[in-house]
Amino acid sequence: MILEVIVDLSNSEVDRTFDYVGEDMPIGSRVSVEFGKKRLIGFVIGKKETSDYDRLKEAKYLDTPISSEQLELMYYLRQSYHLRYIDVLRLFVPAKLREERDPEFTRKYLSIDGSRSLSELCDVVGGRALKQLEALKYIAANGGQFLNVLIAKFGVSAINGLREKEVVIESSVHERSTPMRTLDKKDKEVTLTSAQADAVKRITGGQGVFLLHGVTGSGKTEVYERVIEDMLSKGKTAVMLVPEISLTPQMLGLFRARFGDKVAILHSGLNSAERYDEWKRVRDGEAKIVIGARSAIFAPLENIGAIIIDEEHDTSYLSESNPRYDTKSVAKYRAHLNGAVLVLGSATPDIETYLNASRGEYGLITLSERISKHKLPEMEIVDMVQEFRSGNSSIFSVALLDAIRDALARNEQIMLFLNRRGFASFIRCKECGYVAKCDDCDVSLTYHKEDNELKCHYCGKRYHALTKCPSCGSDRIKQGRIGTEKVVEELKGFFPNVRALRMDNDTTARRDSYLKILSSFGNHEADVLVGTQMIAKGHDFSNVTLVGILEADAALYFSDYRSSERTFQLITQVAGRAGRAEKAGRVILQTYAPRHYVFRFGKDYDYTGFWKKEINTRLVTKFPPYTKIVRVLLNSTEEQDVVDCTRNVYRAMQSLEKECGKFVYLGAAKSPVTRMNGLVRYQVLMRISPESFGEVMPRIYGAADDNRPKKGSIFVEINPQSLI
Repeated sequence: MILEVIVDLSNSEVDRTFDYVGEDMPIGSRVSVEFGKKRLIGFVIGKKETSDYDRLKEAKYLDTPISSEQLELMYYLRQSYHLRYIDVLRLFVPAKLREERDPEFTRKYLSIDGSRSLSELCDVVGGRALKQLEALKYIAANGGQFLNVLIAKFGVSAINGLREKEVVIESSVHERSTPMRTLDKKDKEVTLTSAQADAVKRITGGQGVFLLHGVTGSGKTEVYERVIEDMLSKGKTAVMLVPEISLTPQMLGLFRARFGDKVAILHSGLNSAERYDEWKRVRDGEAKIVIGARSAIFAPLENIGAIIIDEEHDTSYLSESNPRYDTKSVAKYRAHLNGAVLVLGSATPDIETYLNASRGEYGLITLSERISKHKLPEMEIVDMVQEFRSGNSSIFSVALLDAIRDALARNEQIMLFLNRRGFASFIRCKECGYVAKCDDCDVSLTYHKEDNELKCHYCGKRYHALTKCPSCGSDRIKQGRIGTEKVVEELKGFFPNVRALRMDNDTTARRDSYLKILSSFGNHEADVLVGTQMIAKGHDFSNVTLVGILEADAALYFSDYRSSERTFQLITQVAGRAGRAEKAGRVILQTYAPRHYVFRFGKDYDYTGFWKKEINTRLVTKFPPYTKIVRVLLNSTEEQDVVDCTRNVYRAMQSLEKECGKFVYLGAAKSPVTRMNGLVRYQVLMRISPESFGEVMPRIYGAADDNRPKKGSIFVEINPQSLI
C-alpha cells in the first residue's frame, strides 16, 4: 500500500505529500518515517496503489489520532486561510503526539492480590512484620497506590517485603493529569425565566446559527448549560468556547458541578501532560463536553450537537499568528459538518454578527433583563477636563473617590478598569525630548516600578530603569500615561489600608496565577481588583457594587475603524460586573470626551442605538462588513529586501485590480510599527468588495507566495484585528 504522508516540518518547501510504503491503515493515522537523515512523525492523508517513485521508504504505524471530519476541516482551513498542511494538522493533536515515544508515561502501581482475602494475605506476611502489615492494609483500603508513594510512606524494605511475599500485584499505570482539580463549585437548582426558557427551546429545536444577545447578568450561562444538557440527552456532544484563559476556571467550575467528569478542558495554559490526557479523554469518548479558548474548536469530539461561543465579539477569537484563522468561521463550518447548532453569545455583539441577525441569516434571541432583582447599574459619566480645571490632578475623580470610600465602609468590593498595564506607558526627558525605545521594536518602553525596569510590550525585552537621560544627561525624567501598577499605588495613597489586587499580563504570567487572583478576590481576601480587559468580561462576583472605568476614551482615537465599537464593548462589559446579585451596582466612567456618542449610548446600555449609528458609518465609509480588509504583511532583517518584495506585491495587486475591477482601496507603505523583534515591516493594504473577494483571494495568496523576502516572511491577513 502506498501512503501519502505529510511530514512534521513547517516549511513551505515540504508542504506536500510524500510517498511511503506501509501496511493498510486508516486515513488520519500517525506514522514514523525516515525523512532525509532524520526520523520524523508524519500523518497519512491519502492512500493509493502505485507511485511515480522507486525504492520507497517504509512508514511505521503508531496510531490514528485524526478523524475523517478533522481532515475535511484541514482542507477547509487550507483553502480559506492558505495554511500549510502540517500547521493545520498540529492544531488537531497535542504536542506529545509529535514524537515517536509512548506519550503515556507510566508508573509502577501496587494493588493487593484479589484472589485471596485480606486476612489470608496478612497471615502470609506474618504478625511480626508490623510495617509490612500497615502498608498492606493501607494498599487494601485505598484500592492500590503508586510504588514511589508507598516507598516514601513506609520505606523500601517494607514494600520490597510485600513484593517478595507475592501478596501484592505490580502493574504499570498512567496517572492522568487533571487540570484545575481543586476547583470547588456546587450545582444549584435554577428556575429559568420565561425569556431563558424560550431561548433554550428555540436553540434546541432549531438549526443553523443563533445570536443570543443578552445584557450582562441576564443568565446566558444557564441557557448554555441547558442547551448542552439537552444535547447530551440526545447522545450528542458539545463545545463551549470562552475568549480568555482567565475565564475558563469559572466556567469549568460551573460545568463540572453539573456535568462531572463529562467535561474536559483544552487551552494553551495546560502543560503537555494535562493537554494530552484531556485530549485523550475526549478522543476516547469519556468526555462529552469541551471547554476552552479558541484552540478548543479543534477538539476530537464526534457527533457534535452544539457549539457555543461566549463573548463572541472578542478579538481573541481571531488568531493573528501562524496558523491564522477565524474561530467563528471554523465553528460555523464544523457545525455544518455535524448538523449542529452554533450559538454566538454576547451583550455587545460584533457589528457584522448583529447585521447577519438583523437580516435573518442568524436566529436572533434577546435577553433584555437581568435575572437578579436589580437592573443594570446606573452609569455616571465624569468629565475629567472639569476635574482638572477645578484643581484635581489625580487619576481619580472626586466622585469616584467618594464612591470607593462609601463602598469600603459598607464592606463591599470594587473593580477598577484601565486597559494599560505597567506604571507609565513611556519615559521622556523634559530637557531634550528623548523617549526611551526598544532596540528591536519601533515602540516606546513601558516603565514597571515594581521591577524597576523598562519593558517592551511587543518583544518582551527588558532594560534598566533610567535615572538620567542617555542623550543629554539631564535627570529631569518624566513618566507618561499611567498603567495599572500606578493605579494601585495612587489608590493606596488615598486608602492606606485597602487590600488591592492587580490583574494584567504582568501579574498573570505564571501558571494558574490568574486563578489565584480571582479566587482571592472571590473569597473577599481583597477589597479592590485593578485590571486591564482581563477583568472586563465573564466574571461574576456577588459583592462587587462599584466599578470605576479610568480613561474610558483611551482607545477611542486609535487609527482603527473599530475604535468606537471596541470602546462601547469594553465599557458595557466592565460596567456589567457591578450589582450582579442582591446588592445594587454603580458605575463611574471617567473620560475627557463626555459628549462622544459612544458614551451617550453606553450610559443607557443602548446597543441597538449604537449599532444603527455605527453600521451606517461603516456603510458610508465602505469599511467591514461592507468590504473585506486584506493586509499583506512583509518583514525582513534587511530593509531593501522587504522593500523590493513589497513593491512586487503592490504591482501584482495593481494588475489584479485591472483584471477584476477596482478595489475600494489599495496602498503600500511601512507598517505603523516599522520595526518589531529586529525585523523591518512593510505592508500592502486593500479593501475589497465582498462580491469579488472569493475571486481575488487565491491570486493574492499566489502573489504572496511568489514574493517571500529572502531573510524574512510574508503573511496575508483578512480583516486583521490590529493594523500596527
